[in-house]
Amino acid sequence: MVKGKTVLVTGSTSGIGKGIAEAFAMEGANIVLNGFGDPQEIEKLQADLRSRHGMAVGYEDTDLTDGEAIEEMMRRVEADFGGVDILVNNAGIQHVDSLEDFPPEKWDTVLSLNLSSVFHTTRLVLPYMRSQGWGRIINIASAHGLVASEKKSAYVAAKHGVMGLTKVTALETANSGITCNAICPGWVLTPLVQKQVDAIAEKQDVDQEEAKKILLSEKMPHHQFVTVEQLGATALYLCSPAADTMTGVPVTLDGGWTAR
Repeated sequence: MVKGKTVLVTGSTSGIGKGIAEAFAMEGANIVLNGFGDPQEIEKLQADLRSRHGMAVGYEDTDLTDGEAIEEMMRRVEADFGGVDILVNNAGIQHVDSLEDFPPEKWDTVLSLNLSSVFHTTRLVLPYMRSQGWGRIINIASAHGLVASEKKSAYVAAKHGVMGLTKVTALETANSGITCNAICPGWVLTPLVQKQVDAIAEKQDVDQEEAKKILLSEKMPHHQFVTVEQLGATALYLCSPAADTMTGVPVTLDGGWTAR
């Protein structure tokens, strides 16, 4: 299904992206990691993926808020791997504040990383995918790509934008062998979400487990975190023949969040 194909996963040195990269590596795909972190830990991650799964693993530390840097990254990946067969746009950042207090520079950064980078990587992979007659673009959106929450104006705006871009990409690539879909998870216990758990624990003077229950109960009737393994399996499904006619749609793993 994906064996021998090249997968670029942005924001894949930790959290959701790392889990998705692992899922594709297990199926024999070549992986291009992207993100920041401790250099030694990233080297260890690359070596671990290579030794356990026996495929090529590249790494790009590109700042995805920089459009020109993204272009340079894509040229390097094409030179090293031939091209990107599967693009997973996962990189993201969050800032929480009321509209009137939201720092404009934070707005610009959130929109640049969460939305504009998706535009740049997508436009740059399409020529190769069209030449091959096959490609998969998977955007990691969010339940916040479908519904809103207070004090998350930039994140919600960006993720709604990702959903719109997903639909346009699907329409423009129809009948080309390329599909574009968005996975919309609810809470996943990543470092980003852990910060919100910590904030609840401090504000309400409760322990970590109680803080997690409070966070989940606010949005997810299922009261369970979505796992990175579930997201990885979903991404693989979107690359399978069973999903050949799935394009331009949100795939929700949100424990009932958007059913309300």
